[in-house]
Amino acid sequence: QLQLVESGGGLVQPGGSLRLSCAASGFTLNYYAIGWFRQAPGKEREGVSCISRWNSTHYADFVKGRFTISRDNAKNTVYLQMNSLKPGDTYVYYCARKGSCSTIGSSDVDYWGKGTLVTVSS
Repeated sequence: QLQLVESGGGLVQPGGSLRLSCAASGFTLNYYAIGWFRQAPGKEREGVSCISRWNSTHYADFVKGRFTISRDNAKNTVYLQMNSLKPGDTYVYYCARKGSCSTIGSSDVDYWGKGTLVTVSS
């Protein structure tokens, strides 16, 4: 059964860091592009970052220089290292399997995880 499971969310103070994990099962993650997205209640889901099957990385402007996406093929896991977090980064974060990183949007997503909540607050 194909699954993507996010973990690593939680409460962090402004300026702090978190590392999100996206563990895949039922398929070999390194054959696919994987994206991170985020969504607030009542708002559209937005693309945050993407890593291609060739490990090229892509970021939304609002996280460039603060977030880093990476993968560990041996663990079939993609990570999102989030530094210098701001209250405006408070969202549910989702990982998803994508066709490519030609866009960091969700138009080519075929599988979603269930999300992990990140709250940035003092």
